[in-house]
Amino acid sequence: LDWIPINDLNWEYMSSNPNAIHLLEKNLNKVHWYSLSSNPNAIHILEENLDKVYWSEVSQNPNAIPLLEKNLDKVDWYYLAGHNPNAIPLLEKNLDKVDWGALSMNPNAIPLLEKNLDKVDWGALSRNPNAIHILEKNLDKLDEDDWANLSSNPNAIHILEENLDKMTTSCWANLSSNP
Repeated sequence: LDWIPINDLNWEYMSSNPNAIHLLEKNLNKVHWYSLSSNPNAIHILEENLDKVYWSEVSQNPNAIPLLEKNLDKVDWYYLAGHNPNAIPLLEKNLDKVDWGALSMNPNAIPLLEKNLDKVDWGALSRNPNAIHILEKNLDKLDEDDWANLSSNPNAIHILEENLDKMTTSCWANLSSNP
C-alpha cells in the first residue's frame, strides 16, 4: 500500500475499520481512540492503552467482553446491556448493575428477560424483534406508547392486525416506516 499517502487518510474512519489494524498498530499517534474503542479487532491495542479507551464504546464492542470483565468499574452498563450482543453472560453475573430498559431492547437477552419479567421495560421490549412471544402473552402490560413502539417492530405485524383498536396516529406513523 505504498501508493497511499498516509497523512491524507481519515484516521477517525480508519480507526473503526476492522481491516486496518496492521496500519493502526504502526501509527498509534494518529489513532482516533473513540473510534478504535468500538473496533472489534483492536482489543489488543486497547488493552495496552487503557488510559485512552472510551468505555461507552468498548462496552458496545462485541469482542471486548474479556477486557470488560477485567475492568468492571469502567463498564457502561447501559451500552453493554442494550448494544452488545455478547454481553449476556457478563450481565447475568452482575444483575444488580443491569440497565433493564436497555436490556429489553437487546435481541440476545430474551432468556434473561424471561426470568425477570418484573424488571422488563415494556416500551423497549416492544421494539425487540425477538421478544414477540413474550409480548403476545403480556399485551395487557402495553400502554399507548408501547403500542406505538410495537408498530415499528417488523415481527409484530400479526399482533397489530389482531389489535387494530389499539392503533393510534403514532402507531400508524411507525407502521408506515416499518420495513
